[in-house]
Amino acid sequence: MRVTTVGVVGAGAMGSGIAALAASAGCRVVLLDIPGDPDPASPNRSAPARTGLQKAIKSKPASFMEAAAASRVRTGNTADHLSWLAECDWICEAIIEQPAPKQELFAKIEALMKPTAIVSSNTSGIPMAVLLEGRGERFRRRFLGTHFFNPPRYMHLLEVIPTPETDHAVIGAMRSFAERTLGKGIVLAKDVPGFIANRLGVFGMVATMRRMEQHGLTIDEVDGLTGSLIGRARSATFRTGDLSGLDVLAHVTRGIGATTGEDFALPAWVHDELVAKGKLGDKSGGGFYQKTKAGTLTFDWKTKEYVPQQRLEGGDIGAAIRLPVAQRLPAIKSIPGALGAFIRDHVVDAAHYTLTLASQLAHDIVAIDRAMEWGYGWEAGPFQVMDALGLDWLREQFKAEGLDIPALLDLAQGSFYRQGEYLTFDGTYEPIPGIPGRIALAGLAASGRVLMDNGLSRLLDVGDGVACFEFRSKMNSLGQGVLEGLEQSLRKVEQLGFNGMIIGNEDARAFSVGADLSLVSFAVSAGAWDDIDASIRTFQNATMSIRRAPFPVVVAPAGMTLGGGAEFTLHAAAVQAHAETYMGLVEVGVGLLPGGGGTKELLMRFTGELQQYEEVDLFAAVKRAFKLIAFATTSTSAFEARAFGFLRDGDRISMNRDHQISDAKQRVLDLAPGYLPPLERRVRALGREGIGNLEYALWAAKEAGQASAHDVRVGRAVAYVLCGGDGTARDVTEQDILDLEREQFLSLLGTRETQERIAYTLKTGKPLRN
Repeated sequence: MRVTTVGVVGAGAMGSGIAALAASAGCRVVLLDIPGDPDPASPNRSAPARTGLQKAIKSKPASFMEAAAASRVRTGNTADHLSWLAECDWICEAIIEQPAPKQELFAKIEALMKPTAIVSSNTSGIPMAVLLEGRGERFRRRFLGTHFFNPPRYMHLLEVIPTPETDHAVIGAMRSFAERTLGKGIVLAKDVPGFIANRLGVFGMVATMRRMEQHGLTIDEVDGLTGSLIGRARSATFRTGDLSGLDVLAHVTRGIGATTGEDFALPAWVHDELVAKGKLGDKSGGGFYQKTKAGTLTFDWKTKEYVPQQRLEGGDIGAAIRLPVAQRLPAIKSIPGALGAFIRDHVVDAAHYTLTLASQLAHDIVAIDRAMEWGYGWEAGPFQVMDALGLDWLREQFKAEGLDIPALLDLAQGSFYRQGEYLTFDGTYEPIPGIPGRIALAGLAASGRVLMDNGLSRLLDVGDGVACFEFRSKMNSLGQGVLEGLEQSLRKVEQLGFNGMIIGNEDARAFSVGADLSLVSFAVSAGAWDDIDASIRTFQNATMSIRRAPFPVVVAPAGMTLGGGAEFTLHAAAVQAHAETYMGLVEVGVGLLPGGGGTKELLMRFTGELQQYEEVDLFAAVKRAFKLIAFATTSTSAFEARAFGFLRDGDRISMNRDHQISDAKQRVLDLAPGYLPPLERRVRALGREGIGNLEYALWAAKEAGQASAHDVRVGRAVAYVLCGGDGTARDVTEQDILDLEREQFLSLLGTRETQERIAYTLKTGKPLRN
């Protein structure tokens, strides 16, 4: 079953987000909502769906991975255009969280869906068995739950909830499409209210609010305690509520409470002061938090007013947050006062509830941990957290609280995970199930597949004659250790006769943030200019060695791919980028230009594309490269990186981060037979005429107050390199431009303004305009 056309019914935040994700992945999408006007002839008849699409287009963070993808979405209404769903391979319902409207919609879909279509519900917590009431056998076999998390583009989790009647082929087809095309991490959940992540997450939110009131803490204090400190997302508790929507939270808590009989009631102040007054979170401009021009405000549940945000930081908590998660969690046992009492109560509440319900919610504890990691952004899942806290400590806390000892805790022999195994619900230990399509670099290293390791980088054997070079420095910055490791790795791969090499890592945040500025700043302060010149040459040689390698080097960027990280990527034989790749040559932000071959590569790439045509204006290529560099343009996705020219048409994109290294490995194997490195390039440089045109643009920006004098100086240095120097037009080689890069880089680095910018960025993490 191949899914190419998707139908989404419900153009709210979730529905439009799902539509945007599917369109970004290349699917044709039908997006429907209720009629906006009872008059069939009204131009506003399909306004709700059009409005939902427009909100998705304008949303921040962006719902679409590139603006052009919105053209793949066709909007309509459920009164006039429901027949459009007959052409869809997958139909996803994402309407109001009430059983009756969903059941009514499914009755209509059953009458028109094609025999091979898959139908699903994106309900946050209504059991599938309830939604299927009244449906026929054919529909039941093609139906399951597909619970996305908000925002659908960014949250990795998709809970798939089959029913006993769902055809196994449907489950497999949905899983394959969601993993490969949409890039989701799949967890199979049992058909119970709230499924896995929301059942535990919503319980945690309600219990947290009650403990907050009990201990008299503020929302700011609670979010400071329930985020990074305990290995959870930085959005913690209340910021997460604003992201998902307080109306959704109210619906889900009511629904789960009604179907389970458990007390999921939110505090009265949430209903009366926030939900009832339309303060629903980000979708309404404010909820638990409210952003203003003066700064962020936080709702004070005691006074029912918004007050200036007071972040919880410093002291024991600030020190604990800097520790690795396995050390961070035990540190909460010794936090003093009300803050410590609250956080200990909080983790004990969560642990006891999870242990009690685990076997009802999921097929194993691994699914529960992955659901919370992927759906709520936790650094460690509930059972990993319990292992870190210590099972004996938990038993003591349960006894102190007068709680029973859950049977699953008694089955654990010291921990829930041990040596690659997990505790099953029958008390045995089995190997942790792998993630389909994933090559785990950490697992390869643990199994002895390390070919080179210098502490800051390492080379791993990923099988089939392919190696992976992995950065291991802070934020994967590119210092001497990484560059030396690259040189050693390229030699090693050639000596071993391997097919080729990947450059990639498993860091969720950054492929690389570029060169280590602290080393640059130290060298400048020491006046070691010869060493700096040698370091730039070394960096340029490193990027060029990627291009010149006698075997294919495939770079696999994901997350922040900035400065030198982008330069490594630009020089690859091929790129296998993750969809969420944020790539840019951002050196102008610290008063420099790309000095590791980035300026050269954009000039060669863009000019080379044009100069094959007669009577073409090569200044268009120079201008294109100049704008990307001078404005530090950074892509918001790999698709946008391709539109900018950072990626080529032949470069590929992996939607699923778990598949990226495997996809890159296959790319190496595809390229390896008969591979030859590309020839050195020569292009026509425009000289002083091109510089003059760019200088006029810089002067205009300065006159308009959009650029400082030093911005102009940096911009002129970029123009000087892109135009091949201030002479007559001439043919230039790659080495000619590399030499100019290095010369202008050193010249800018010698200025007081650039040194101030570097120092400021190192201190604050922000750019300085001087």
